[in-house]
Amino acid sequence: MTLLTYLRRKLGLPGTKLGCGEGGCGACTVMVSRFCPFQQKILYPLQYLNPITKTSYILHNDKRNSKRFRHYSVNACLAPVCSLHHTAITTVEGIGSIKTKLHPIQERIAKSHGSQCGFCTPGIVMSMYALLRNTPQPSMEEIEDAFQGNLCRCTGYRPILQGFKTFAKDSCCGKKKTGGCCMDMKEEKETNTCSALFDPLEFRPLDPTQEPIFPPELLLYKNSPRKQLCFKGEGIMWLQPSSLDELLNLKARYPQAKLVVGNTEVGIETKFKNMRYPVIIAPSWIPELNKVDHTQDGICFGASCTLTMMGEILQKAVVELPAYKTEVFRAVLEQLRWFAGQQIRNVAAIGGNIMTASPISDLNPVFMACNSKLRLISQDNERIVHMDENFFTGYRKTILNPQEILLSIEIPYSKKGQYFSAFKQASRREDDIAIVTTGMMVEFKQDNPQVEKIQISYGGMAPVTVLAKETCKELAGREWNDSLLQDACRLLSKEMTLSPGVPGGMVEFRQTLTLSFFFKFYLTVLKKLEQEWNGNNNIKETIPPNYESVTELFHKLEPSSVQLFQEVPAGQNPEDFVGRPIMHLSAMKQATGEAVYCDDIPHYENELYLAVITSTKAHAKLLSVDVSEAQLTTGFVCFLFPKDIPGSNVTGVRYDETIFAEELVTCVGHMIGAVVADTQEHAQQAAKAVKVTYEELEPIVTIQEAIDKQSFYPPIKKVENGNIEKGFQEADHIIEGEIHIGGQEHFYLETNCCIAVPKGEDGEMELYASTQNTTETQVLASHALGVPSSRIVIRVKRLGGGFGGKESRSSVLSTIVALAAHKTGRPVRCMLDRDEDMLITGGRHPYLGRYKVLDRCLFHMDNAYRIPNIRGTGYVCKTNLPSNTAFRGFGGPQGMMVAEAWMSDIAQVCKLPPEHVRKLNMYKEGDLTYFSQKLEGFNVERCWEECLRNSSYQERKAAIEKFNRQHRWKKRGIAIIPTKFGISFTLPLLNQAGALIHVYIDGSVLLTHGGTEMGQGLHTKMVQVASRALEIPISKIHISETSTNTVPNTSPTAASVSSDLNGMAIYNACQTLLQRLEPYKKSNPKGPWESWIKAAYEDRVSLSATGFYKTEGIGYDPETNHGNPSNYYSYGVACSEVEIDCLTGDHKNLRTDIVMDVGTSLNPAIDIGQVEGGFVQGLGLFTLEELKYSPEGNLYTRGPGMYKIPAFGDIPTEFNVSLLRDCPNSKAIYSSKAVGEPPLFLSASIFFAIKDAITSARAESGINGPFRLDSPATPERIRNACVDQFTKLV
Repeated sequence: MTLLTYLRRKLGLPGTKLGCGEGGCGACTVMVSRFCPFQQKILYPLQYLNPITKTSYILHNDKRNSKRFRHYSVNACLAPVCSLHHTAITTVEGIGSIKTKLHPIQERIAKSHGSQCGFCTPGIVMSMYALLRNTPQPSMEEIEDAFQGNLCRCTGYRPILQGFKTFAKDSCCGKKKTGGCCMDMKEEKETNTCSALFDPLEFRPLDPTQEPIFPPELLLYKNSPRKQLCFKGEGIMWLQPSSLDELLNLKARYPQAKLVVGNTEVGIETKFKNMRYPVIIAPSWIPELNKVDHTQDGICFGASCTLTMMGEILQKAVVELPAYKTEVFRAVLEQLRWFAGQQIRNVAAIGGNIMTASPISDLNPVFMACNSKLRLISQDNERIVHMDENFFTGYRKTILNPQEILLSIEIPYSKKGQYFSAFKQASRREDDIAIVTTGMMVEFKQDNPQVEKIQISYGGMAPVTVLAKETCKELAGREWNDSLLQDACRLLSKEMTLSPGVPGGMVEFRQTLTLSFFFKFYLTVLKKLEQEWNGNNNIKETIPPNYESVTELFHKLEPSSVQLFQEVPAGQNPEDFVGRPIMHLSAMKQATGEAVYCDDIPHYENELYLAVITSTKAHAKLLSVDVSEAQLTTGFVCFLFPKDIPGSNVTGVRYDETIFAEELVTCVGHMIGAVVADTQEHAQQAAKAVKVTYEELEPIVTIQEAIDKQSFYPPIKKVENGNIEKGFQEADHIIEGEIHIGGQEHFYLETNCCIAVPKGEDGEMELYASTQNTTETQVLASHALGVPSSRIVIRVKRLGGGFGGKESRSSVLSTIVALAAHKTGRPVRCMLDRDEDMLITGGRHPYLGRYKVLDRCLFHMDNAYRIPNIRGTGYVCKTNLPSNTAFRGFGGPQGMMVAEAWMSDIAQVCKLPPEHVRKLNMYKEGDLTYFSQKLEGFNVERCWEECLRNSSYQERKAAIEKFNRQHRWKKRGIAIIPTKFGISFTLPLLNQAGALIHVYIDGSVLLTHGGTEMGQGLHTKMVQVASRALEIPISKIHISETSTNTVPNTSPTAASVSSDLNGMAIYNACQTLLQRLEPYKKSNPKGPWESWIKAAYEDRVSLSATGFYKTEGIGYDPETNHGNPSNYYSYGVACSEVEIDCLTGDHKNLRTDIVMDVGTSLNPAIDIGQVEGGFVQGLGLFTLEELKYSPEGNLYTRGPGMYKIPAFGDIPTEFNVSLLRDCPNSKAIYSSKAVGEPPLFLSASIFFAIKDAITSARAESGINGPFRLDSPATPERIRNACVDQFTKLV
């Protein structure tokens, strides 16, 4: 059992969340504290809950033993409970509560608007708490490093960093030198503009003396000898020896037993790879394995020493020892900078990293290149071996005998004339596995640039970590000059080869990296030789000035930002909060872990758990389903198959899918059935025991395969306007091109979850669901159960993120859970694991755009450009992948991306500045779109001009051109991109909403509407709307939940229209109430709200009102290509600057300036948060996130280990957002505009800035003109596009 399961299920502490189950998202972060007799340092935090008495202790500081306490953050989803003997745990509930007092960390993340959906917030809070317990005044870099193991999908990270920056030593926005410091920018009275979303002076100070100390009960054991422990579970035995002799005896008795310290590898293998280890030995208590010795040759680390401990000791050595002795240490530290997250480094052991024998290990190439010494020991033998080319004998295999263990590793000092570097390239810089990693060492003869010895080791180039033996052999004795470089690259290109079908793919990229890394190493060493042998005539080679940047390690700049918005009008009632940046109403509950999500609902006494049985084939006939073995598993209750459905097996938005497959499966992840058991673990075990026999059919996996086989869904849609043939005839240039935009996983932090509770009569049932669409969930459940919708009630408190992914696909799960509850007559729960959710639910549609354009007019469907002559044809491909679904923008970003691609091509062909071409073709006020909708209030031009000014575009463009002339291997690029996004459901019937308001005798108001809260601040905005309409404080208004028994027939919370629709419905209900109250207000005009309510009640006037709204004037006729598919448009412009590493494909997002038209903002803090969050989500779409499938249709990227969303370090270093002023929108509530989806496409400015930088790199190689760059612009695509002498060798 993991600590997370224990906390949530046994102790009833739901604040710690399950986000991924593999230690990759940080939602489950908690604090572990232990007394360490063999360590002399605090590393990391603690409220103490006595597990016996359930008493909570608030303890005081004890300095006597502080140097021997270890307090550290961990991933509770990976930490076995049995590994925590003699430790204390701190969860988010233990540091503060809305019932008592919030911790300053919780207060600041809430008030700085750093919590949207809130599912990730407890984990982020605990990571920050860990840091402050050890470093009460951290630097900004330490704060950022603390979050390397935490992800957030909503906020865009900026508000979290800005809020926590107030804890830093130098607490400001980072712009003091430029005169734009946040401390000096509160309000600009002349322009009625404000830049303060919160006031840091309101924050309670942090007082480290008030933090709890280590529990006294555990100190009673500090002088007692440790005893061997044995824990037994279902099919597993956990042994924890207390001495080396005990460990060796156990290893002799159980030679196949796994040794586990941090459980960061075995935990994932057992959960996701179905591995079973009957015996696990935990050697974390063994003094010899935790010892650190400084020897004559280096520093010797016990195999159980954590990576955090190793990093601290090496860092100290680097400070204290001469630089020439620490070359290897600095290389190890550079690799550790990007090794997993802090939570993993705190528990992962050095020995585990070595013995896992991963071919893409970050550290093993370093250890191999420096020829580290490993001490191996068994009950009968002890030996010392070097980590050389013989140590790894095969994939994840070493030379150790079954009874041997790794006792220690000695990392050697470097010596004079010896130089060492390590490099790693991954898809994402923070917390990502390597694509290729390397350690390189060269040793020179005394006072001579002649190579005495060279060692080059790579990871990611073979099933094992490898030495480039032949290359090293050839380079020995050579002088360190350009001739050696050329020969080395030639030799490496022949020695480090990969077959076309190698696991992991990216063949060209990986092979190029081996050469790029050596080039970096060559220049790095050359620079050191120049510095150390200055004036020595032996050095004939020098580094060209424009090559200098190659030798620089990645350096983080302190993040900075400015947010600008329009102040409310002078004289606005202080109790009218519309237009004010108030905090998300659930933010404090989310920060303390007290906000309730679906799976946080306490378990019912007789509750069961469901697990799904899914297809492992992409296209196949079902021949048989064997459940005999599964029926014998512990806790089994029943199965669900098509025959168990009392109603219809047909489901889906268009009723073109089945709940369970009957004869044919059409994708991997297709639901075949489900199993119900007493616990989640037992249900999943039973599901895995079901044996399905298939007759495989040929699958269609990619868009190109669908095109080749003409596999399309009818109808093929076409939109045409103007005269295409005439337009092409009159064109000076015709350009054809193609761009592929990859799909995207929603990666909401809370996976799909549902609890179904049968009521026992009349077929009634309640479903607590994590869904954006209560009505569809109700309709599909009733359809499957064969009962009227009125018998089914759907309840939604809040979602831990949605982004469209829970609009329709959530019903796939909720319907099955409802069927299980119906069959068993008992409550049934299911929360999908991350890998299941990613496999089953689908994501953003991949998109292939082919275009043929002329340089006088540009085609878009249609972004912000006027196209007189246009024809667009759309094909929906039918493939054997899970059905894709809505995702923030729902097709808009893909279409706009194609338009911007040919815009970029035309600028290159015509040799015009891209911003000039874009501006020339931009719509004007009053223009008609290609479907004849008139553009009114067209504010793109205003956004464009303001963004040019705010970003200092022209000055920076000139500076970038200068930078690029001075740097060969680093290039910068800049791009400014507009967006025009239509607001409404394209299906007219969905443009309606309802609301229900109850006013109680005490004057309090219960508000219900049809939208669900998923972090976007909808409930907060709706309370603001009702507050203004009723002219009462927001403190009197409460929203409890969204449910189908209060507001029926709701539209999904989607398409960015929920504030528009529900806000107007609420306004309508408020007007009804105000009309009823009018007589009492007239008779007592100065009376308080409560007196009017009391008078109306006593006069028997209804204090409950419904509201309704439908959007008028929308509708589009595809036959005539006329109509208004959108109620209005939201506009924005973004300018972004990037820097790419031409050798590795890595890139840095240096700066982004956004100007967004949100009308008259209902809540600037929420709107700016949506702009930033949408932009960063788009940044993932266009530069980072890749869904990878096998040719057979298997999804490889099923969790954060393989699928990388943007992390804290990926956002622009300077991130500025300005809301356009004085732009009221007459078509929405209180002149506001939609904001959820429109900002996402602005992140295309990052993509085209990258393309701009690549263009400069290609020009250095003599290559000019348009080139294809598909999305996302990953390191692989960037590097391969930067054609140079190294790519030509591959």
